[in-house]
Amino acid sequence: MQALLSVYEKRGIVDFARSLHQAGWRLISTGGTHQALAQAGLPVQQVSELTGFPELLDGRVKTLHPRVHSGILARRDRPEHLAQLASHGIEPIDLVAVNLYPFVSTVSRPGASLDEALENIDIGGPTILRAAAKNFPWVIAVADPDDYPWVAERVNGGGVSLEERQRLALKAFQHVAAYDATIASYLGRREEAFPPELALGFRKQVDLRYGENPHQRGALYVSPLEEGGVARAAQLHGVELSFNNLLDADAAWRVVCDFAEPTVAVVKHTNPCGLATHPNLAEAYRRAYAGDPVSAFGGIAASNRPITLEVAQEMAEVRYDIVLAPSFDPEARRLLAKRRTLRLMEMGEPGASATPSLDYRRISGGLLVQTANTLQEDPARWRVVTRREPTSQELTDLAYAWKAVKYVKSNAIVLAKDAMLLGMGTGQPNRVTSVKLAVGVAGQRAAGSVLASDAFFPFPDGVEAAGEAGVTAIVQPGGSIRDQEVIEATDRYGMAMVFTGVRHFRH
Repeated sequence: MQALLSVYEKRGIVDFARSLHQAGWRLISTGGTHQALAQAGLPVQQVSELTGFPELLDGRVKTLHPRVHSGILARRDRPEHLAQLASHGIEPIDLVAVNLYPFVSTVSRPGASLDEALENIDIGGPTILRAAAKNFPWVIAVADPDDYPWVAERVNGGGVSLEERQRLALKAFQHVAAYDATIASYLGRREEAFPPELALGFRKQVDLRYGENPHQRGALYVSPLEEGGVARAAQLHGVELSFNNLLDADAAWRVVCDFAEPTVAVVKHTNPCGLATHPNLAEAYRRAYAGDPVSAFGGIAASNRPITLEVAQEMAEVRYDIVLAPSFDPEARRLLAKRRTLRLMEMGEPGASATPSLDYRRISGGLLVQTANTLQEDPARWRVVTRREPTSQELTDLAYAWKAVKYVKSNAIVLAKDAMLLGMGTGQPNRVTSVKLAVGVAGQRAAGSVLASDAFFPFPDGVEAAGEAGVTAIVQPGGSIRDQEVIEATDRYGMAMVFTGVRHFRH
C-alpha cells in the first residue's frame, strides 16, 4: 500500500504519516513535506525518484506525471488497468493527502501583486486530489488535516469503509471547487460583475442552532476574500448567535455604517425602528431608542462609534439581544456583560466591508445577483415639484430621511426630524398603510416632521394621510402616472415635495 503526501499546511502530517508507516504503508512525498517527514525519521520516497524526473519550473511540476496519476486512477476491478500498471512498473497509490497553496492568505495581504497571486495558484495539488476523489472506491482522498486522526485509526484497524471514502471524496471535491471559485472571484474583480458562469467559494464558519425556526437547520459561511462584516465579528460576550440574530445584526451594522457622524440604530426584524445621529453618542442612542421604545425591546442596537460607559449605562436599561460597535470601552463592556445572554459584537472600524459589492438572493431553481445599493446622491440635484420649496432645515431632514428609508423593507415610509427617525411603516402591500403606520408610531411628533418614500406614490391618499398628520415636506422618486395628482394634493396641504428620480426598494 502506498500513500502520497503533499501538503502546504504541515499540521498533523508527521503523526499521520507515522501511523501509516506503522500500518505498513510506503510513503511518497514532495518538497517541504518530504523534508518534514525525513527529519522526523520516517522512511519516505521523493516523488522525483518515483517518476524519474526532477521537480521542474521552480516546483510548478512535481506530481504531474503518468506514474503518479496512473497509480491513483487505475481501477482495481479492471484487470486491464492493473496489467497496464504492471507492464510499466507502476504501483497503485491507495491514499492521497493534499492541501493547497495559500492563495487566500496571499491575496488578502495588503499590496499583494497579481504575480504573487498567480504563483500561489496550486495546479498539481488539486489535480491529484481530484484524481483520488474520482477513484474513491479504491483510493482514500484526504483534504482536511482534521480528518487525519480518524483515517489513521481506520487504516490501523478495519480499514476505511466505502461510505467513508465517498464522504472524503465529496469533501475533496468541495474543497477544490471552493478553491477554484475563490481564484475566479479574485480574477473577476478585474472583469465584469456578472460573468457567464458564477462560481462562489464560501467556507463554513459554524453550524447554527437552527435556521429561522427550530425545525430548520442553519449554518454560517464566510467569503474568503471579504474581510470584516458581521460574519467575522468578534463576539465578546453572550450566548450563541442564531440565524435571525445574524440577519438582524447585519441589517443594523449596514445602517450605521452609512452615516459619517456618530449614529445609533435600533433594529427589529431587519428594519430600523430607531435611528439617530448626534455629535454626542449617548444622545444619539437616547434619540434612537425614543424613536420606538416598544419595538426596541428584544431588538439589536448598533453604533458606528465605540461604546462608552455613558452609552452602556443607557443601554443597560433595555433588554437587547445584541449590541454591535467598532469596540467597547472596558467599563462599558463590564457593565453590559452583567446580562448573561446579551451578545456583544466587536466589529472593528466601519468600512466598505459593511456592504458587500454584490447582493445574492436565492430563488427556486436559481440565484438572483445584483450590485449593492450604494449610490451616492446629491440633494442639490433633487427637483422641487410643489409651489413651496423646502426650507434649508427641511432639506436637511429630507436628506436624512432619504438615507434612512433605504434600510426599511418596501413599501417603506419613514418620518424624521433633526437627524432622528420618528416613525416608519414597512412591508405593507400598499403605500398608504405604510404612511399610516409611520404616523401612528410618531404620534404627535409627526407634526413638523418630513417624510421619505422609497418609491413613488401611486395615488394621492398617502400624501393626504401625511398632510393630516402635520408632515411638512416629502421626498420621493416620482415617476407615477398620477404624479400631478400627488403634487396637487401636496400643495393643498402646504407641504413641499422633491423628486429624486431614484428608487430604493428593499424586498
